[in-house]
Amino acid sequence: MDDLRRIDLNLLLTLHALLAEKHVTRAALRLHKSQPAVSHALAQLRETFKDPLLTRRGAGMALTPRAQDLLLPLEAALQQLNGLLHEGAFDPGQAVRRFRLAMSDYAAHLVLPTLVKRLRDQAPGIDMVVCQASREAMLAQLADGEIDLGLGVFPDTASGIVVETLFEEHFVSVADKRSLPPRGKLALDKWLARPHVLVATRPDTENEIDAALAAQGRHRRIALVLPHWRASTEVLAGTDLILTVASRTLDHLPDEQGLTRFTPPFELPGFAFQQAWHVRREADSAHHWFRSVVMDCSRPIQQVARK
Repeated sequence: MDDLRRIDLNLLLTLHALLAEKHVTRAALRLHKSQPAVSHALAQLRETFKDPLLTRRGAGMALTPRAQDLLLPLEAALQQLNGLLHEGAFDPGQAVRRFRLAMSDYAAHLVLPTLVKRLRDQAPGIDMVVCQASREAMLAQLADGEIDLGLGVFPDTASGIVVETLFEEHFVSVADKRSLPPRGKLALDKWLARPHVLVATRPDTENEIDAALAAQGRHRRIALVLPHWRASTEVLAGTDLILTVASRTLDHLPDEQGLTRFTPPFELPGFAFQQAWHVRREADSAHHWFRSVVMDCSRPIQQVARK
């Protein structure tokens, strides 16, 4: 208790913002404070913890090992204090909060329009910051407290990560109609003989399609790797390329593109699209509410998928 008397608890809120944002200006915006005030608080915190906490690295700033050790316990402590003050109650209409999410443009296209409208209608004080990351990066960011929620496919999760299925998906292939036989299908050998497009954040990323082929002792040639789901269909017209993607990627595929979708000529299991968070968020009533809204915004997708 004596140690607590030496520090203003408001400084802990500033510390949390600084460690989460790794940037004085962004922390100031998050706290609705001036940059000089946050810089002054950082100096106080450095003196209190006898550590720089944030150090210059290239064009940005990085956490010191001591700051890394502080981040997760600090988040847990602040959530517990918030729970004591509010007795677990959460009023979305009055809440002021920022949620940090990671997702692909596939998830952004499907979920964000409905989610943003819901927040503007029901919780105008809640902001979102959305970034794009691979599933491995999302899991690391969740563990490190850099994001609050990840949307993606998580067949293997790290310790402390909780997942919830938003909807079920399956794969389809798509190609320029003029490059396909009259019936719009290809046998496996002809499918494998064609060049393919892979949507991935990194060219060496493991994916369900090539894993299923490898299980049969087969492989395909990847002629193009790109990280954008929507752009992946736009490159197909006038080429012999084949794209195999989650079916919902093609929901708004314009007819004038002259593309045809078809079932891949080999067994390719479906998959669950999920939201993931760290177990330390379980007691956070605001986070629980936000997850329920994301789930609710995914229900129309579930209904279409079942048709």
